[in-house]
Amino acid sequence: MVKARTSAAELVESGQVRVNGTREKSPGHAIKIGDVLTIALDRTVRVLKVIAFNERRGDAASARVLYEELSEGTPSSQRN
Repeated sequence: MVKARTSAAELVESGQVRVNGTREKSPGHAIKIGDVLTIALDRTVRVLKVIAFNERRGDAASARVLYEELSEGTPSSQRN
């Protein structure tokens, strides 16, 4: 969703990420297969289900096979 780990950590610390519906404030929180992540990013909300992990860090294309998109970016004006 973002290019750098520091950017991801900032999203979590600022309360923009939920794990299974619960707002997460710790960037080090462990994620498991089956977890649903809700991420508020650039006036959209993305809901993703974790379906796998990579052993190594890869590019964006390889990351796309590790999650299932449960919602296409929903404009923030339509969020509840």
